Amino acid sequence: MQFTDILLLVVVIVAIVVFVLYMLNRWAYKKMDSQSSMIEKTKTTQQVYVIDKRRDKITNVNMPKMVIDQIPKWSKFMKMNFVQVKVGPQILTLIADKRVFDAMPLKKTVKVEIAGLYIVNIVGMKSAEEMKAIAKAKKEKAKEDKKKKK
Repeated sequence: MQFTDILLLVVVIVAIVVFVLYMLNRWAYKKMDSQSSMIEKTKTTQQVYVIDKRRDKITNVNMPKMVIDQIPKWSKFMKMNFVQVKVGPQILTLIADKRVFDAMPLKKTVKVEIAGLYIVNIVGMKSAEEMKAIAKAKKEKAKEDKKKKK
């Protein structure tokens, strides 16, 4: 075998690998789009009281057996974001998106968008930047009030 034969073989193998990865990427995006459209159709806004939040495996969390059976095997070993909330009289364990999980306060009532067992978005809460801006405005107003009193 000559060097050009080996080089040609390597180029063909790399091209096949790139093509397979491209097709897998297209398939994953189609699946993600269909799932996100289903989430958009089924999401509802509810007011919940956040009891606890933690990152854990689904087998260690108090989830119904039916839910655990439906989750793919590779997901059972991954740590996920779980939030224990009180919705009305019921206490539920829900799965949250990472940015929602990070922004969710403990021991507070929050309005969230829920699709099944998945918390999609926080609706009724101010972000950290908004809270900082409000605090800054309050400090400035307090300084102005002190100046007016003098």
